Formats: sequence, structure tokens, C-alpha cells
Amino acid sequence: MYRSGAVMAWNVFRFCTALRGLGSIMILLVLGVVGVSYYAVVLSIYGPALTSGGLDSFISLAVLILFHSLLVMLLWSYFSVVLTDPGGVPPNYRPVVDEERGDADRLGGSEFSPLATPDLPHARIRYCRKCNQVKPPRCHHCSVCGRCVLKMDHHCVWVVNCVGAQNYKYFLLFLFYTLLETTLVTLSLLPYFLAFFSDGEIAGSPSTLATTFLAFVLNLAFALSVSGFLIMHISLVSGNTTTIEAYEKKTSPKWRYDLGRKRNFEQVFGTVERYWFIPAYSEEDLRKMPALQGLEYPSKPDLDSQEF
Repeated sequence: MYRSGAVMAWNVFRFCTALRGLGSIMILLVLGVVGVSYYAVVLSIYGPALTSGGLDSFISLAVLILFHSLLVMLLWSYFSVVLTDPGGVPPNYRPVVDEERGDADRLGGSEFSPLATPDLPHARIRYCRKCNQVKPPRCHHCSVCGRCVLKMDHHCVWVVNCVGAQNYKYFLLFLFYTLLETTLVTLSLLPYFLAFFSDGEIAGSPSTLATTFLAFVLNLAFALSVSGFLIMHISLVSGNTTTIEAYEKKTSPKWRYDLGRKRNFEQVFGTVERYWFIPAYSEEDLRKMPALQGLEYPSKPDLDSQEF
């Protein structure tokens, strides 16, 4: 039974490893969707309509301002996820061991084993056999990146990076602004999309009409898919868990890191409200909240023995 599970995992990770070769292709694909949308909304339809006067000019101006504002936030968030290291284990990391209990953040499984410490020879701490190093709480090994990632959520091919402790907020903001932007583009292009199925003559060159049609379909598809993904991650944030942890603790009714919705939210977005909707943290939060660095997390004392 164990052997078949190991073979299945090896096959999965073999295909995951191939994802490393995608590299800049996925980034170019994202920028390509942005480019098609920009051409359809700004250059083909609402940009020229600014000079038409009256209500059309006002609507066009409003659409263009909102479009560009959301686009800036989307790209800022996106490249923050792409370029920010999700967090790795420091070279000489040693866990904080509870001397009264003689253990620290236990987790059973094939990748974990007892490890003796100089001070407490009987302590059991998390250990990654692939990296041959101690693992901090909530840390998991990514077979695509080939290393342990702090508070790893998943490896995302769209951002060509792991999503972990230090870029999870940026990833959520990327989803949020992508949903707003794609919804705006879909609604803005809807009248022109419906015109394709009318009997009247449609103004514009064939290339412009094709781009408009493609932009509508792509943005509608992204809006629908991202909305479901964002709802799932909002649920995870409210419970202070990750995608991996949600799977691991599915049989556990209580979660040691669930501190209540407000504190759970702050563990990801920080406590300073003006930073909540931008891909950055205040110096105060970085100084006072170790969870944002990915090595230490507050938990419920009565559940500290929970093996996750």
C-alpha cells in the first residue's frame, strides 16, 4: 500500500518538475491576456469614444480610469508574487523546544523523523529528509522548487513561484485585482460581444472585432475561475490555514493556529489598515509580527500538541 502511494507521488512530482521549464512562458501568457484586453478596451473602443462627447465620453472616461487603476494594482501584485521569495529555511535554523514537554511541533510521516538536539536528546522535531534539514512549523517541501518553503500553500505555475509565508498576501491581492479587472473588462465588452449575434452591421476592422471577441471570452473565463479560487482562499484565511494544511487536518475538528477571524486575517495582511490592499507591509508589522516572516506562529496553548 505504501509502495503504491510512493510510486504515485513520484509520478506526480515527475510531471511537476517539468513545470520548471515553463518559466517566462507563463508570465508572457499573462501579459498577453493583459495586452489583448488593453487593445480591445482602451485602443479599440473606449479610447476613441472619449472624443464623441456627451454621456459616451463620461462613461468612457470612467471605464478608462477604473481600468488603468485596477491594471496597475494587478500588475504590482502579480510581479510582487513572482519576484518575492516565499520564504526558505535559514541555514542554521533550530526550533524553539518546549523544555517542560520535551518536544516541538511534531509531525508524523515519511518525510519526518526524530532528531536529537544538544540540549534535549529526546526531543522530536520536524525534519525534511529531502533537504536534510530541520523544518520550522507549517513548512513543507516543494518538489518543483526543490526546497522547503515556509508556510507553503502551493506551487503556482501562473506566477512561476511557490506561494508561501512571505508572498501569500501578494498572491491573494493578485487574485482580488484580477477578479475586479476581468469583471470590468467583461462588462465593458458585453454590449459589443452581443452585437456579434445581432443582424446589424458591426463597425470595425476584422482584426479589431476578433480581438474584442477574444478579449471578452478570455476575461469571462478568468473571472469565473478566479472567483471560485478566491472564495476558497478567503475561507482558508478565515481559518488561518493553507491549502496543504487544509488537506492534512481534514479529520481534525480544531486547528491550533485558528485564533479567530480578525487575528487570522492579520496573520496574512498585517494590522495596519492602509497596507491591506497593497502588496507591501508596514515596518511596524514586520517588526512586531514574526508570522509574516514565516518562522514563528502564535497558537492555542491547549492544542500545541496537535501534530501538524
